[in-house]
Amino acid sequence: MSYTSPASRGLSHLLLGPKVLKALHRFCLLGVLLAPIRVLLAFIVLFLLWPFAWLQVAGLTEEQLQEPITGWRKTVCHNGVLGLSRLLFFLLGFLRIRVRGQRASRLEAPVLVAAPHSTFFDPIVLLPCDLPKVVSRAENLSVPVIGALLRFNQAILVSRHDPASRRRVVEEVRRRATSGGKWPQVLFFPEGTCSNKKALLKFKPGAFIAGVPVQPVLIRYPNSLDTTSWAWRGPGVLKVLWLTASQPCSIVDVEFLPVYQPSPEESKDPTLYANNVQRVMAQALGIPATECEFVGSLPVIVVGQLKVALEPQLWELGKVLQKAGLSPGFVDMGAEPGRSRMISQEAFAQQLQLSDPQTVAGAFRYFQQDAKGLVDFRNVALALAALDGGRSLEELTRLAFELFAEEQAEEPDRLLYKDGFSTILHLLLGSPRPAAMTLHAELCRSGCSQGLSLCQFQNFSLHDPLYSKLFSAYLRPPHKPRSTSQIPNASSSPTALANGTVQAPKQKGD
Repeated sequence: MSYTSPASRGLSHLLLGPKVLKALHRFCLLGVLLAPIRVLLAFIVLFLLWPFAWLQVAGLTEEQLQEPITGWRKTVCHNGVLGLSRLLFFLLGFLRIRVRGQRASRLEAPVLVAAPHSTFFDPIVLLPCDLPKVVSRAENLSVPVIGALLRFNQAILVSRHDPASRRRVVEEVRRRATSGGKWPQVLFFPEGTCSNKKALLKFKPGAFIAGVPVQPVLIRYPNSLDTTSWAWRGPGVLKVLWLTASQPCSIVDVEFLPVYQPSPEESKDPTLYANNVQRVMAQALGIPATECEFVGSLPVIVVGQLKVALEPQLWELGKVLQKAGLSPGFVDMGAEPGRSRMISQEAFAQQLQLSDPQTVAGAFRYFQQDAKGLVDFRNVALALAALDGGRSLEELTRLAFELFAEEQAEEPDRLLYKDGFSTILHLLLGSPRPAAMTLHAELCRSGCSQGLSLCQFQNFSLHDPLYSKLFSAYLRPPHKPRSTSQIPNASSSPTALANGTVQAPKQKGD
């Protein structure tokens, strides 16, 4: 049995106040008693949804599922799933769904776009929208119950592993959106992933490709304690579920904004259409509209023609090495300029003199591995040089060029080609390779070759009015304390450099 001294109890009351402490005690008690019961009942209802979802599509061929379901299947199963879904969210604590505005008909707005997308509870917006069709990952079909619900919904499925899948999804969205009201509305979360409600991520153009009118739908959780946010670097699924189920009552506000009628220019340009709808929704929410988006699991922002990581993984590598007590400047590089030397995880640990298996795995994971699980040691050498902080930017960019530039028989000098250029930008700035390759092609247009000389590369990285600020902002040793003079001002920070960005979303967990 633990003992708390009167002095410490008094300090707690002084810092938190008796009302706050009482609320915390009540919340913990509710969490212990209420959350397990709610979650158990909700899972029972979730599995009760399966028979209704299965019944609607049972016995139907793939050809029949290409058309909207009608008749008794639609009446019985649709109403059954709608009622049980509302009960499911009610049991999890969402006692009230407050609706403002008027939902447009499928003829007025074939597409609904909902934001901000901040939690796995957001499908609750399907209820006041009368269960519209959704777009989901094809991999979710294999998830128990969820897969059956997607088949029931006649969801539009996209596979991340099939390059042709996105094209088929675009064609299917266009077919349904232009069916003249034959199909129910299609609901999109255009951010594509969860944020923390502090800003809107860049909208993906999928919902706007058909060029038809859309109705924006706002989702708010106006509760005194935010337990629902599930975004980058925040609480996991179980913690969010437990905290939300511990709340006596959770409220959701769903607001239907007026239908957005695209201009002729917007109908032809889905990106322009998406950006304008994003600004309208951000203004209604009172939060910034940003250029920040996710590429895989990495948040990136747009700077000129380049996408760069909101927080480069290079900094994460620095934290791992700092925790291990490793000083990058004392590592023998041993990398040959212009030549790859593939090393295993064991050789990596020996080269860096690391012994802790967890540290080795965490640091090795930062680098791109080939099919055999090996990494190019030139990547390691460049990353360590950047983290060391002992080189000037001119020396560091020269080293990067020397490591990755190649010799060609028809060229008198060594040149930096698109693969080496994209590797450097991926390592130092966290740029996705396709965006870096596009920028490389743009930089080479002024010359007569397919590669960049050292002079051209350093003009880009050190003297370009926009991109040079990126290198100076990112390539400071994150493992060393920064003085006030080292902290970049607003004009040189990655967020301020992003085109059209007002403020980057606050990172999950901040």
